[in-house]
Amino acid sequence: MVEGDFAEGLVVEDIHFHFHLFLVSVMASVDLRDELTCSICLNIFTEPVTLRCGHNFCLACIDQVLETQEGLGIYSCPECRARFTDRPILQSNRTLRNIAEHFVYFRAEEVEGAIFCTNCINSPVPAVKSCLHCESSLCSNHLRVHSKSPEHVLCDPTTNFSKRKCSLHNEVLKYFCSNDRTCICVTCCLAGDHSRHKVEPLNKACQKKKAMLKNILKNLSSLSTEAEERLQNMRKRRNEVQEKATDIKEKVTNLFTDIKRQMEILENKVQAEISRQENLVSDLIRHLEIQKNELSLVICHIEELCNLMDPLTLLQESVSVQFRPSEETGDEVRDDEDKDSYVGDIDEGLISEALHTGLSDIMAFVKGQIYVKENKCTNLDEDTVANNLLLSIDKKAVFWTPKLPDLGHVKSPVRFQNCSQVLSLESFCSGRHYWDIETSKHGEWRLGVSYSTIDRGGDCSYLGCNDKSWCLCRSNNNQYSVVYDNREIKLSQNVSHHKFRIYLDYYGGRVSFYELCSPIRHLYTFTPEFTEPLHVAFYVCGFNTFVRIGY
Repeated sequence: MVEGDFAEGLVVEDIHFHFHLFLVSVMASVDLRDELTCSICLNIFTEPVTLRCGHNFCLACIDQVLETQEGLGIYSCPECRARFTDRPILQSNRTLRNIAEHFVYFRAEEVEGAIFCTNCINSPVPAVKSCLHCESSLCSNHLRVHSKSPEHVLCDPTTNFSKRKCSLHNEVLKYFCSNDRTCICVTCCLAGDHSRHKVEPLNKACQKKKAMLKNILKNLSSLSTEAEERLQNMRKRRNEVQEKATDIKEKVTNLFTDIKRQMEILENKVQAEISRQENLVSDLIRHLEIQKNELSLVICHIEELCNLMDPLTLLQESVSVQFRPSEETGDEVRDDEDKDSYVGDIDEGLISEALHTGLSDIMAFVKGQIYVKENKCTNLDEDTVANNLLLSIDKKAVFWTPKLPDLGHVKSPVRFQNCSQVLSLESFCSGRHYWDIETSKHGEWRLGVSYSTIDRGGDCSYLGCNDKSWCLCRSNNNQYSVVYDNREIKLSQNVSHHKFRIYLDYYGGRVSFYELCSPIRHLYTFTPEFTEPLHVAFYVCGFNTFVRIGY
């Protein structure tokens, strides 16, 4: 292209550019966004370039697409899928770039949250105030020449003037009605429905609300601080739990390794015993075969002697016999069948004994490693049982009965007086223990652990109604909860079984309650610091209501 042609091209391009600017300015109602949107990033073009197929894209967008296609050995247009053997040269589209920039400039007023001066019609200038009377927004220049009359109320820039004016009287909202909690105008205040209400200027009401919000903020700040402390404590607790879990996992892994090793040793031992008994018959057969061969040799020798005709030779020949007939020894004749009748069977009793002994040793080892003891032998203390309760003969269960003058209980200073409770005879001040409990499906009961120093009379003597006992509770309406220090926490789980487990870790400071369903389900855990020996404790109330240790 010669220099004249090049200049002519620039002129033509400039004409096209101004023509498009004219279209953008005079056709404000026509949305050109779709035509000026990159099909890759879906935004207005930024440094648009053109492919040989004629489609336009942002430089960064199409460059990234071509980079991903480079390893495929072939390039294609994301719009029309036209293929190129070589990486296409990107031609800058200056006309489209200028149109896009001016489009963004003239449509800047559409930007979310942006408010511009109403009087600046040539170019958008950000507004600094809005006039509620004129319902227009003003830049700093137009604000200086704006009317200063009282009716021209200025506020922060806004486009929604309806919220700033009374919907009935079209007047500026200047007052706040405390009765209806709403903003009103002067007419509403003097002659409207709010004339007899408590009304105050917006500034004064605003200050009151700010003071109230500051108090709320202060309370929220303290709650936030408390929440942060709890969060830090919980994170610390999580780290402790993770460390403990890692230690327990290592112990469990080592435990199962030891169990596998001992099981292998036991298996080899039992298999060896079976093989030993299996080989007894073969050993006896070999012994009998040797004995038979020896007898055959003796028989042959004796037969030869019996055939000798020379008496002198016969008498001088010695005979070696390895057994003596029963007639000569005087022994009773033994039945060979009876003697060998036990020999061909496997002694399953001996094998079973070896297996059971080995498994018992392994179980004793496992229980010694876990350190959790099931206390099936725990009995209830008849000296503490209330007068309206009956103990079972084995002292494992307690039943409620109507209160009678005398149920045969011996007077005791530790007996519960006005609450249907009982403590266990044994106390626990160390280790880990658990008890499986069976309860009635109805009535009211409580089960848990308690110090022996719990009150024996009064409202504070009930399980959970003091700081000396922790319990799981069932009410008459089938509501389950846990109670400690007279604070009740209702359980959200739907408890449908009547068998439970109490787990006590004395040194770890844990009392947990479980529902013995399939699978076992955790209900709640208390984490106190124990200071006294603990007893298993029960409370029962209602006809045919009972609680039993074990089942």
